Amino acid sequence: MSEEKHHLQRSLGLIDATSIVAGSMIGSGIFVVTVYMARDLGSAAWILITWVITGLLTMSAALSYGELAGMMPKAGGQFVYIQRAYGKLASFLYGWTVFTVIQTGVIAAVAVTFANYTAVFFPFLQDEIFKVGDVFVFKNSQILAMLCIILLTYINTKGIKNGKAIQLIFTSAKLIALFALIAFGLYIGFHTDTFSNNFTNTWEASKTVLDETTKTVTVTKLTGIALAGAIGATIINSLFSSDAWNNVTFIAGEIKDPKKNIPRSLFLGTLIVTVIYILANVAYLALLPLNGSVDGSVTENGIMFAAQDRVGTAAANMIMGNIGVFAMAALIMVSTFGCNSGLILSGGRLFYAMAKDSLFFKGAGELNQHDVPAKALWFQCIWACILCSSGKYGALLTYATFASLLFYILTIYGIFILRKKEPDAERPYKAFGYPLIPALYIILTAAICVALLINDTLSTGLGLGIVAIGIPVYYLFLNKKE
Repeated sequence: MSEEKHHLQRSLGLIDATSIVAGSMIGSGIFVVTVYMARDLGSAAWILITWVITGLLTMSAALSYGELAGMMPKAGGQFVYIQRAYGKLASFLYGWTVFTVIQTGVIAAVAVTFANYTAVFFPFLQDEIFKVGDVFVFKNSQILAMLCIILLTYINTKGIKNGKAIQLIFTSAKLIALFALIAFGLYIGFHTDTFSNNFTNTWEASKTVLDETTKTVTVTKLTGIALAGAIGATIINSLFSSDAWNNVTFIAGEIKDPKKNIPRSLFLGTLIVTVIYILANVAYLALLPLNGSVDGSVTENGIMFAAQDRVGTAAANMIMGNIGVFAMAALIMVSTFGCNSGLILSGGRLFYAMAKDSLFFKGAGELNQHDVPAKALWFQCIWACILCSSGKYGALLTYATFASLLFYILTIYGIFILRKKEPDAERPYKAFGYPLIPALYIILTAAICVALLINDTLSTGLGLGIVAIGIPVYYLFLNKKE
């Protein structure tokens, strides 16, 4: 279809954009990662502080992105911002990393999580179809995950209204369910002494390591630099759970009055999710002991050793008994399905913008009869399904998280560059607290990256490797263009 006949339709309002921000952020992480943070920090206070820091970092980044969104209300979002500040190579490396791992890897991971929790109701989904030694295992759940991605992609190719409706319905459903979980959790939890017990000797931090073979536990006290390093390393869990808020910038070409609505939706969406995440962790600490033992009851396991690392399920069990396992599985199914709808909808628009710059497959730059980049969506779908089938998306996500943080730093530093290069450019919204807030974000996130480099050198190095592979690919696209 030619661009003369079809163009992106501005049909999304503030509520729609906010639901995309919140819905894309809330997946399955909030129901799991507190277990890892509990083992890494061993302190209720430090866990909550880490979540507060995560929320402040996320909101400060979102408020900073508001300035760039107001300046460049175009499809592609962060890809466009990086290109204007640094040029095409830097923007391509961002788009390359998003396509190869960040967006598609998250889509694959969320889809498999959806399938795994569906298996609570249909256990045959965990059956193996075939395996190759201990290296490759293919299960029924991976087929369901791929079918989920294909279904959501198909729905989104039929027009922005379909994607908008699914996003609004599922985001509303999971927000209501989460608020109910928090409310009942706090009500029941605060009628016990669990919360106060969790805050005994609250500033004494420690790292707990479980030997899976012998089931023995090693505890190491954390103070000073060691504690700071532990927070810097474990915050990657909460940051990953709070990621994808920037997806709304990818669909700027379809948002009404984007110069106002994108900054507002970024603020409102990240604020809502930050409040929910902090309250959810307070509820966990009110319902379950922080410390526990391996292979005990729900209460005996506590947060640190929750069965299968599912602290959300353990909390629901404390509220509703055994039926809580099924209630939480249903909630996570709703959460992950809605999350993937937003990720799939928005990701295609980034690859559409890349194709318009001749930095992606040409067909991805075309719109179908419903005015959406259907081919870009299908390219994304195919690669996400390949990652589902490979079973390696989890490792790839670990490698890419570091690179993702670097691109956030790069983008926010772009505000400083563009203020200098283009002082007279139209800025309907200016970054909150500039230059202090953006500078603090850059400094704190850089410190987290340093902590990750020290504590997980292999994964961070591989993350940089994925970015570096994009350099020769960029020149291949340039040569093809010529």
